[in-house]
Amino acid sequence: MALVTERAKILMVDDRPENLLALEAILGSLDLDLVRASSGDEALRALLKDDFALILLDAQMPGMDGFETATRIKRRTRTKDVPIIFLTAVDKDLSSSYRGYVAGGADYLAKPFDPWILRAKVQVFVDLWHAGRVQAAQAALLRDRSDPKVAGSLRARLSVLDEAVDALAVELEEVGPGGVAALERVRREIEALRDAVSGLSVVPAAAPDHDAGNVSAR
Repeated sequence: MALVTERAKILMVDDRPENLLALEAILGSLDLDLVRASSGDEALRALLKDDFALILLDAQMPGMDGFETATRIKRRTRTKDVPIIFLTAVDKDLSSSYRGYVAGGADYLAKPFDPWILRAKVQVFVDLWHAGRVQAAQAALLRDRSDPKVAGSLRARLSVLDEAVDALAVELEEVGPGGVAALERVRREIEALRDAVSGLSVVPAAAPDHDAGNVSAR
C-alpha cells in the first residue's frame, strides 16, 4: 500500500522566478513535492519524466503561452487527465478565462489571488489524486483471486473511499467548480471497482454428487 502514502507532485509553470518562489512559500506547509518549470517546453519535458497530481500554469508566458502548453498536455494520453489550474494577471478579459477552460483547465485564478484560496483548491485536487491512488491499490488486489478474504477487505475499503469522496464533494462546493469532472471520474471508477468486487463474491455452485443420487432400485 505504498502508493497511498506517496507524496503528490505539483508542477508549477511560470517564466518569472519570483512567482515560482511565491508559490513555494504559499504551498510549502503542505506535504507536497513541488517541481518548477520556467517555460511550456520545460513543463512538457517534466511531464515526460514524472507523474503529477496537479499543474499550476501561468497563462501569460513568452514563446509558448499557458493555453498552448495546456492544449499540448491534453493531447498526450499519459497527461490528458492531469488537472490544470491557470494562474494569470489578466483578470479583466473574460475571454482569457474562457480560453483556459477550452484548453482543458480545471480552474482559473487571477493574480493577485488569495493564498488561502489557492491552498484550498490545491488541497482538493491532491485529495482527489490520493483517492485515485487508493483506488488503484485496491484494483491491484483484485489480481489475487485465490484469497477468500480479498472481497470482504475490498468492500470495507470501498466504503471508506466512498466517505472520502463524499467529503471531497462538500469541499468542492465551497472552493468552486474546479475538479468536478475529476471527482466524477473517481466516482465512476469506484462503481466499476465495486462491480468487480461483487464478481469475486460469487461462489460457484457445487457440482452435483452423482454417487449420492444413485439409489439402488433393488
